[in-house]
Amino acid sequence: MTKRYNIAQDIDRHAGTGKVAIHWRNETGEEKRITYADLKEESDYLALGLVSLGLNKGDRVMILLPRVPEAYVAYMACLKAGLVLLPGSEMLRAGDIAYRLRHADVKAVIADESLTDRVDEALLEIGSAALRIVRGKTHGAWLSMAECRAGSSAALPETTEDDLAFISYTSGTTGGPKGVVHHHSWAIAHQQTATEAWLDIQNGDKVWATAGPGWAKWVWSPFVSTLGAGATAFVYHGSFHPETYLRLLQEQEINVLCCTPTEYRLMAKCETLSQFQLPSLRSAVSAGEPLNREVIDTFLDAFQVQVRDGYGQTENTLLIATLKGMPVKLGSMGKPTPGNRIAIVDDEGKEVPQGEVGHIGVHRSSPALFKGYYQDPERTQAAFCGEWYLTGDRARVDEDGYFWFEGRADDIIISSGYTIGPFEVEDALVKHPAVQECAVVASPDPIRGAIVKAFVVLKESPPKPELIPELQAHVKALTAPYKYPREIEFVTALPKTTSGKIRRVELRELERKRKGTAS
Repeated sequence: MTKRYNIAQDIDRHAGTGKVAIHWRNETGEEKRITYADLKEESDYLALGLVSLGLNKGDRVMILLPRVPEAYVAYMACLKAGLVLLPGSEMLRAGDIAYRLRHADVKAVIADESLTDRVDEALLEIGSAALRIVRGKTHGAWLSMAECRAGSSAALPETTEDDLAFISYTSGTTGGPKGVVHHHSWAIAHQQTATEAWLDIQNGDKVWATAGPGWAKWVWSPFVSTLGAGATAFVYHGSFHPETYLRLLQEQEINVLCCTPTEYRLMAKCETLSQFQLPSLRSAVSAGEPLNREVIDTFLDAFQVQVRDGYGQTENTLLIATLKGMPVKLGSMGKPTPGNRIAIVDDEGKEVPQGEVGHIGVHRSSPALFKGYYQDPERTQAAFCGEWYLTGDRARVDEDGYFWFEGRADDIIISSGYTIGPFEVEDALVKHPAVQECAVVASPDPIRGAIVKAFVVLKESPPKPELIPELQAHVKALTAPYKYPREIEFVTALPKTTSGKIRRVELRELERKRKGTAS
């Protein structure tokens, strides 16, 4: 029998504790504190208002809000009303918004006033008259969030574990973005894996998870994990600057930190790092892409905190990680999280021998696995190989059961018969004192099939003439000589997604075009 369950109502169990749920601050120093009781009351009123405006259980609602308390209220309210959430980044353009609105047949949009013009343009493009709710000034057809509050005592619809909760869009290698479906039960699996075993959120903790609303990682950590555990979520609404982040970590006495690898890398490179003391920081984790060993060593030396890597996707939750109390193997992804069956499989879905590189596969029985791509059975089927969902990433497993990331399936470099993972080369390069960050890709070569090409951002420019051979020798000294970058190009910046991940695919295409092998 399917059990009654609702993610937001589960968070409401902390309303009687008197605890602060959200401590919000912006870059001008303005601050707000919202208790769990406040959060429950505000989200209850908004949920009732959404129902009174004609929204029904199962209707899709897109939320386009930045790092503000209203984002938490809106998510809670929609879930309580049985509505299905489409998280949307504030970086989306009108065309991106239109695609999602049309694909999911969205009935309402809750947006920041800075984004209403884009939404209006998108709705006009698809000919939709969706309900529009704004955080901030109203205009035209937009209603304010305050106007949508309802004091009605009418009952909200009940939800079960198997009811749809989120459709999170993620880019595919072909076609438009895919709508990843998660039910309310996903949050239960996530709490058991990420919150307890990885983030290690404890009673009374202040947690800073830096992901912004609109991304699956925000649903993971700032929302479900932090509020589900009854901790205080520190929310900073401002641009990233490494020294600012370090100062806030110190001043706010943050206990648990969840950052992107890029944020950790830049903080580790901060010239004033030694001026900060972080005695309150107990748990630090990273996800999104592998974290360089140099960064892990820097945080351990400076703050006596072991930054623990984690791996997951929009389609699931945390799958592989260095969990609390687990012996650390620097550079490893860690081991599969409790309850999830993860293995390395070949192209036919068969598990490969220890040490052999293959696809990271998630068994269909894993509770955190997504329920499919929304209205897209063909792409859902294509994501599976037998009983395994293939993540699109490749790795190997060592004799102790630790997973080692080798790169995206299309990031792997095969040169003269050697299989080379870009991360290992990148890890070596960033250990050179002149390197700020880098990205390594395959570059077509008529003799070797492909060679290792490195795009490097330096701390200072211009580069010295002797730096290229110096960096090549440096890599040869740290890893197998055949993995060294035969070509190095210095650039001022690397192409990245809006969530900060390096777009190696863009660099690969650049190399193909340059060498006349564009696909």
